[in-house]
Amino acid sequence: MKKSSNGARVHARVREFMSSKIFQGFASLVLILALWWAVTAAGLVNPLYLPSPAQVAGAFVEANNCHAISSGSSRIVCGEQQYFMWQHLLMSLERIGVGLAFAIIAGVLGGFGLAYAPWARRIFLPYINFIRALPPLGYIGLLIVWFGIGDTTKIWLLFLAAFPTIVLATIEGVDAVARDRVNSAYALGASKGQAFVHVVFPSSLPSIMNGIRLAVGFAWTTVVAAELNNGIPGIGALAYLSGTELNTPLTIACILVIGVAALLLDGLIVLITKLVTPWVGKE
Repeated sequence: MKKSSNGARVHARVREFMSSKIFQGFASLVLILALWWAVTAAGLVNPLYLPSPAQVAGAFVEANNCHAISSGSSRIVCGEQQYFMWQHLLMSLERIGVGLAFAIIAGVLGGFGLAYAPWARRIFLPYINFIRALPPLGYIGLLIVWFGIGDTTKIWLLFLAAFPTIVLATIEGVDAVARDRVNSAYALGASKGQAFVHVVFPSSLPSIMNGIRLAVGFAWTTVVAAELNNGIPGIGALAYLSGTELNTPLTIACILVIGVAALLLDGLIVLITKLVTPWVGKE
């Protein structure tokens, strides 16, 4: 009986582990890699269109190390386009960080301003929605005319990709605040400023953080467009240039790095949201 009980307990733990998110995520990754390897090993797709996992891994390693410029050459180059891949990634993150910082500050302040001024909302909100609906490539040419091909244009592009979403999320957060809470604060003697700090802002913070999370995603997906012109160093520019040079393994390596970085950024925003709004889900 004891052996049977222990066996059932082990079996239950195995089933619990196999149903966990970690195991299922890892299993799906292994399955995709195995399928990818099988397709390329069987020669079903031209390597120009789909290189093998080993080729992509080799391109990633080569982009982060010094190597001979070509087979049999004594000339040594480091990374790709004179920078290591991690340097390209850091430069893109720096541009996004600056653009997002301005977008968060302006978006939150603008959102609260429009939420408290209905006349301003009627005037400016249609234009904010207009900018939100525009694809980045639709106005990047105009930004280049205005600001040149330097980082100023890239930061403006990332700012415009993030700003409207944060404004709208802030307005939505303020509109969703229960008036009973605000009136209760006034009944207890709170001033308008105190009611805003202790009631309106905390109540709208979850919506603001969701808006920032969406804005980070929009800005990150805009990184390739932002770096099309004079974007080196930059992971988006490296992905674009490697594609034009038919260096498919490096292009896929860049795409994977961009995707993993996006997941990590999203996870960071979710963690920050939980830290600054610990009451969500407990009310």
